[in-house]
Amino acid sequence: MPFVWSIGTIIGPAIGGLLAKPAEGFPFLFPADGLFGKFPYLLPNLVCCVLLLLSIVGSCLFLQETHPGMQFGEAHEHLDQVAAQLLLVTSGTTANAGVDLRAESYGLLIEVTCVMMRIAIFTYHSMTYDHLLPIFLQDKDPRGLSHPRHSLFDIPGGVGLSTRTVGVIMSTDGIIALMIQSIIFPVLAQYLGVWRLFVIVTVLHPVAYFIVPFLVFLPRQLIYVGIYSCLIFRNILSIVDYPILLILVKQASLSDSVMGKVNGLAASAGAASRTLAPPIAGLLYSFGAEIGCTALAWWGSSLVALFGALQLWFIQRDKRSSATVGPAVV
Repeated sequence: MPFVWSIGTIIGPAIGGLLAKPAEGFPFLFPADGLFGKFPYLLPNLVCCVLLLLSIVGSCLFLQETHPGMQFGEAHEHLDQVAAQLLLVTSGTTANAGVDLRAESYGLLIEVTCVMMRIAIFTYHSMTYDHLLPIFLQDKDPRGLSHPRHSLFDIPGGVGLSTRTVGVIMSTDGIIALMIQSIIFPVLAQYLGVWRLFVIVTVLHPVAYFIVPFLVFLPRQLIYVGIYSCLIFRNILSIVDYPILLILVKQASLSDSVMGKVNGLAASAGAASRTLAPPIAGLLYSFGAEIGCTALAWWGSSLVALFGALQLWFIQRDKRSSATVGPAVV
């Protein structure tokens, strides 16, 4: 999943960066007084709408329904017969059970709760990074502002790059993520082991957010070296962390019969964090800009990642099971 996601992170920023403000980038095709001149961000959104429409149509036509109760034809009837036969095995007080009683205890497990919290924390600070980075890269360079700097932690602006440059950087970030996912992650997992690697990347995650605001202090000739160094460091951490979290979700399940419910809880926890992360990070960044410290949003994410590192004490390692990691196949 992270491998395919990385491919999307190459295409998405390229669309946004190259097609935004088309009247400036392609004046011979899009006049300044035309529709796309008045609405400079309309073109990339239209392209995204077309891609989403194609995705919806393709999913409806080619994806097969896996839910037993929503399949059609002989497969559905066969599954109904199997389900009816399985209910006859029960006896005693559960002889007429309308549900699988074994599946009702999944929500009370400490392991499941801890993993759900870990996924929520990881999703939150990952989303804040993805949302804050392009804003911070395009924000005004503090060296061109009149705001006086009193200390090393007084960061009133950003890097001051153009929209097109930021789009190229974000697309390159996707290529970096693709290389890490296919080459570096399998090597690290093979050498260090999955659990030890999970502990290392979780502990280092707060550092990845804390150092980003200090890019503004780099000389202009070193700014891209600093940006890509931060991206490589963060990509290694996040790309390693996410697959291991999926492994922990599987290990936290009592049995395969509750796997769907546990995965649903994990998806819900991630969705809640994706809902909260952008507005909270945006509010912190806006407030930080007002007080002359845009780093406030980054350090807020670093604090959340620190809570995730502290939570390691409450996540139990399942020593009875193991996971094998191999190189991704393109």
